[in-house]
Amino acid sequence: MKDNRVMRKPLFNPGGDTEVKNRRLINFNTTNINDFNNMKYEWVSDWYRQAMNNFWIPEEINMNQDKSDYPMLPPEERTAYDKILSFLVYLDSLQSANLPNISQFITANEVNLCLAIQAFQECIHSQSYSYMLDTICNPTERNDILYQWKTDAHLLKRNEFIGNLYNEFIEKQDKERFLRVCIANFILEGIYFYSGFMFFYNLGRNGKMPGSVQEIRYINRDENTHLWLFRNILKELRTEEPELFDERHLAMLGDMIREGVEQEIAWGRYVIGNQIQGLNEQMVEDYIRYLGNLRYSSLGLGTLYPGYEKEPESMRWVSQYADANMVKTDFFEARSTAYAKSTAIEDDL
Repeated sequence: MKDNRVMRKPLFNPGGDTEVKNRRLINFNTTNINDFNNMKYEWVSDWYRQAMNNFWIPEEINMNQDKSDYPMLPPEERTAYDKILSFLVYLDSLQSANLPNISQFITANEVNLCLAIQAFQECIHSQSYSYMLDTICNPTERNDILYQWKTDAHLLKRNEFIGNLYNEFIEKQDKERFLRVCIANFILEGIYFYSGFMFFYNLGRNGKMPGSVQEIRYINRDENTHLWLFRNILKELRTEEPELFDERHLAMLGDMIREGVEQEIAWGRYVIGNQIQGLNEQMVEDYIRYLGNLRYSSLGLGTLYPGYEKEPESMRWVSQYADANMVKTDFFEARSTAYAKSTAIEDDL
């Protein structure tokens, strides 16, 4: 009978296998040595350099206009800002806690280097949200927003989907649960985050909250690399553990992405609805189904939602705001601005 366990890697292991050709993502007898000259997964080198070049500091961004804009937002827009930011705080906090847990079971040292950088970047993202809140509101309001992921019943309910999948792998480590925790990560990074970013970009195109928008653009650039990382992890896993991608598991994978999409659509109806200038429920639903297709097809699995293969025309502005490859005129000031220690990964993931 095939062993379906996923083994936690040893820390000190002088008897580990040093043959690169034998290396595997899981259940490999690793030495844990970080050898930058001998990598089995060649894509890691480019990913590592890209991620390192993305380094940024939240306080570099000027939030003065946001401080003036925030009290003037219409009630529906301010409520959406608060709830979506609370959701993003939860997501990044969960990621920074869960990535080290996944890393304990990854036995390819070069992939663990990537996970360590991602976990660090998630901490920077959490810091950026805190900086945003510290700038625009008082400490009481800040704490209320920070913990809405617990106090808002709708938000708490939708957090349970990903949170329970993460806990599931902590409680029992087998290959199927490892696959599920990686897919959960992919949904969180590629659907939940991007839906939240979209709201902030809509504020930007209406000339509001420019500091918040710029913070999100930096975060978005990081998230492109995170998606690239987990897409490649999943593709390598498919090569090394093909039984995890049989008909039953592929159906499970599709169901998980559909569930993520449907939850995000319901959240969009609740938090955005038809009351936000420049957005409506149909626009949000079309965009989220497109995101579901984009993530599903990037794994080589085809189309999940026929008719949603292309970015909706009504939402083309999202990718324009998210594009960190271009040096462009700032949307709020007549001066040139760039992200640029390095170019960013195109979001074709």
